[in-house]
Amino acid sequence: MKNKEHTRQVRDTVVKKFKAGFGYKKISQALNIPRSTVHAIILKWKEYQTTANLPRPGRPSKLSAHTRRRLIRDAAKRPMITLDELQRSTAEVGDSVHRTTISRILHKSGLYGRVARRKPFLKDIHKKCCLKFATSHLGDTPNMWKKVLWSDETKIELFGNNAKRYVWRKSNTAEHTIPTVKHGGGSIMVWACFSSAGTGKMVKIDGKMDGAKYRTILEENLMESAKDLRLGRRFVFQQDNDPKHKEKSTMEWFKNKHIQVLEWPSQSPDLNPIENLWKELKTAVHKCSPSNLTELELFCKEEWEKMSVSRCAKLIETYPKRLTAVIAAINVVPLHDCVPLVVDSSQKNYSFISLCLKPEMWQKVAKFKGAEYFRKAPYVYVTNQI
Repeated sequence: MKNKEHTRQVRDTVVKKFKAGFGYKKISQALNIPRSTVHAIILKWKEYQTTANLPRPGRPSKLSAHTRRRLIRDAAKRPMITLDELQRSTAEVGDSVHRTTISRILHKSGLYGRVARRKPFLKDIHKKCCLKFATSHLGDTPNMWKKVLWSDETKIELFGNNAKRYVWRKSNTAEHTIPTVKHGGGSIMVWACFSSAGTGKMVKIDGKMDGAKYRTILEENLMESAKDLRLGRRFVFQQDNDPKHKEKSTMEWFKNKHIQVLEWPSQSPDLNPIENLWKELKTAVHKCSPSNLTELELFCKEEWEKMSVSRCAKLIETYPKRLTAVIAAINVVPLHDCVPLVVDSSQKNYSFISLCLKPEMWQKVAKFKGAEYFRKAPYVYVTNQI
């Protein structure tokens, strides 16, 4: 049976008495510990100049350093690779280990299994259009954005947000379950609009949306919402580039009603602040626990009307920051056509480490996270501050 190791205080006392000139036998008798233990403590102190516990090697790793580096390299190059695939690859080279061993090695290197985020598929043309929109509107006044009526459609499922809940329970028990239904138990499609003055009308979309149904929704709700929000006659209407939104009959309807439509880039949900309200709406609606689609529609309209004016105003007030963040995310940074240059800080309140060969053709459009952004449409170039 393994004896309990001595405390740090006992070991320090052994060393202290040894320094005072006591022999191994006297130290052993004074502290009532074996002479061999005294010898081991002093020997360790002479070698390492400490009585603290040193790191112990433990069991040798089953994987060689080369195999560990290979595992980390494979996981870094192929983030979607599974532990089973990594386990088979190590078995092929003669190292058979458990999945937890592989997981532990990856964790030590800073790699952890996480759920991959979902985001819209953006082509280069989509990024350029988003960048062009952000840079062209970055200098717009706050009053301009207050005149915009934002709109969108979204699907709200009956049990969509109730699919995942954490509960406290003992292992191997099946208490506190959540009932599930196929396809979320049904869903509804809604259209709504808002501005900095608050939320506008919300309409449930019956059946499949087409151009005619969309124009009917606009006819019955758009002008009334603009009137309720006191946007005046010269407001700007925002909509995405859905085909039914952009078809010829719909655009003619806007022209006949003398409504200005904001030019909008495709695949750009990050630019629309109504997405923030959709998330808050769905969270609030599912806290009400609707049991059928009729209740779901009722709760949606009630919670939409409860959206505070201050929340809507804050989303519009911070819209320039949203544009700046989009510019920074796309982050087009060409390294060519740039030369080292320092602007005289006595003439301007900023300095640069690089700038285009023709700086007089550039326009400062943003400052984000310690960097200055310049525009030469449709691209934005970034240069870090000194």
